[in-house]
Amino acid sequence: MEIGARVAEARAERGITQAQLAASIGVDRTALAKIESGSRRVTALELVSIARELGHRVEWFVDEAPPALASYRGAGPGVAVQAIDAQLDSLVRDAEFVTSRCPELVTGQPEPLPHPTTADEAEELAASARRLLGLAPTQPAHEFSRLAAGVGLLVFAVDLGEGADAGTVLLERGGVALVNGHWRVGRRRLAAAHELGHYLLADQFSLDWRVAASEAEGIEARLDGFARALLLPGDDLRARWEEWLNVPDEGWRDAAVRAASHYGVDMATLARRLVEVGLVDGERGRSIRQVHTKQADIVEKNLVVRDELAPVALPRPYEQAVLKLYRHEVVTADRAVGLLRGTFDHDALPDLPPAPEAGIWEVTS
Repeated sequence: MEIGARVAEARAERGITQAQLAASIGVDRTALAKIESGSRRVTALELVSIARELGHRVEWFVDEAPPALASYRGAGPGVAVQAIDAQLDSLVRDAEFVTSRCPELVTGQPEPLPHPTTADEAEELAASARRLLGLAPTQPAHEFSRLAAGVGLLVFAVDLGEGADAGTVLLERGGVALVNGHWRVGRRRLAAAHELGHYLLADQFSLDWRVAASEAEGIEARLDGFARALLLPGDDLRARWEEWLNVPDEGWRDAAVRAASHYGVDMATLARRLVEVGLVDGERGRSIRQVHTKQADIVEKNLVVRDELAPVALPRPYEQAVLKLYRHEVVTADRAVGLLRGTFDHDALPDLPPAPEAGIWEVTS
């Protein structure tokens, strides 16, 4: 019955009728209806055909679902979260498979940190997170996926269209975060930092679409503040902002462009943080939000252009673990390409040594 329910769920997600699916796999519609209701068993060959048609791996229909989502960031009223839900489900299954065979991929999860209830506590949480990530007080949090992997959080990015910003699942060891790669790099990085906060708190499921509208004093608002403090440490920002304001023949707009590039944030995040630490007032903050970095800025100021978490993005340690499994012939080429989410094709996989002649005779004689 559970397999049948999952077939019905996957078919509904695909937007096809029972008759259409039945025709594509070569069974009667009534037989498929009985499979979905649990009154008829499904054969292995039928399940393989169903999985192929509905775009899922076979284990999706037979394995237990992953644990509940820890968070959805940016899922407002009327925004469908099915896309990020389905992607997280699939990523969690892949991550659990890989880590079960390469346990060194996730060495563990830090002890949960205290939930921040004030803005000052959010700042303290950010300082603790930066220490856990091995960041110096003045060091920007670039290569965020690599940093997060160091504390057991595997951050993936997939283009999900206009929907939730990010979601996180806490695993038995470590966690998986999915960032919506549809958005610009600054928003992707802010979402990833927010999810790191959920992970470090090991908190329960929450929806935070109300934060932007009401500035609620809840955990989601505090984690937004945490993310800004993590990406833009206050003391360093104060020192650099004064330095950038004093560049000859430049003004506050140029300082904003330099700051956004240096810390890898969008202008909205920068403006909010500058107001928080008292470097600009609300009016100037609103002006900074409207600033757009131009190509001329990049050339004249010699800025470094980064595109972190551009989809499809996989954590480097995860990629290395999958390739290790392939080299040791734990997974096939097809399975490796699937685990790598199409970022590799078969030709991009490492060459495997030919089987020794003695080994060939062992399996053919």
